[in-house]
Formats: sequence, structure tokens, C-alpha cells
Amino acid sequence: MDSSAPPPPAPQPPAGPPRGARRRDRHGRGLRGPLAPPQVPISLSRSELFDDYVRESVERLERRWPQLIDVEFAVDEVPEAEPDDPPAGSAGGVPLGRVLPARQGRKSQIVVYRRPVEIRAKTREDRAALVHEILIEQVADLLGLSPDAIDPRYDEE
Repeated sequence: MDSSAPPPPAPQPPAGPPRGARRRDRHGRGLRGPLAPPQVPISLSRSELFDDYVRESVERLERRWPQLIDVEFAVDEVPEAEPDDPPAGSAGGVPLGRVLPARQGRKSQIVVYRRPVEIRAKTREDRAALVHEILIEQVADLLGLSPDAIDPRYDEE
């Protein structure tokens, strides 16, 4: 053997993405891109879909009751526990919505709680109908009217 020969080259790491950054499975298959374009409802998250249910229902109610333009509508994940609230599972149960009357420097606000509604209504159609029913009840409470006066189809659903 010739001692003046250069040493063999060191092994090189394989080219490509680092070991933990695989985007496809070991068989070369897997997701290549998004399943649907962003504007298609399948790509919306559950909270975005829920916000759409609230927005559509509010638009329906505002067409009939223009004074609702001065009311803020909000979505919270779950109701905050307050000392005067009954515990969950009691006769009162968990609220699905709440009216916060106007105060100095703040508009009236109607809040719908997303998680309790999602637990009670499993399908999209049921959730949309329940959201609309909750908003009718909260608007009726705010305006001091019966739910039937707010939406004549209230008892039909």
C-alpha cells in the first residue's frame, strides 16, 4: 500500500430534508397540498364556522330590528364562572348566551358561548339553528319582548 495516497473521503449526510421534517410518509405518499382552497367551507376551523353562524343570524335579526345596530355581538369559548352563577350540572345548567346591558361608555352586548352550544348540537344545521334560537332569546331579553315578537318562526324550529 502506498502511504502517500490521500485518505478516503468522509461519508456525506444524505441530501434532502432533515430527518424530522418529512412531509410525506415513508412510502412517498401523503398530503401534497391543501385538501380544499381557502374559500371553501371545509378549510374553516370550528370557531370560524361558529362565528359565521352568529354573523348570519345577527344579519337576519338586524334586517327586522334596525335598533340592533347599536348592540355588540360576541362569541366566547365558555362562560366565566361567577359567584352568583349556579355550578354546571345543577338545575340552572351552563348558559349558552348572556346579555350585558349598556353601561356608561359601553354599548349593550350579547355573548354566545361556543363550546356549550357545540356540545348540545352535533350537526352544522343543528348548531346554526341553536345559535339563532339563542340570539332570538337574548335579543328578546334585551328589548323586553317575547321571542315570538322578535322572530315569528321562533317556535317552528
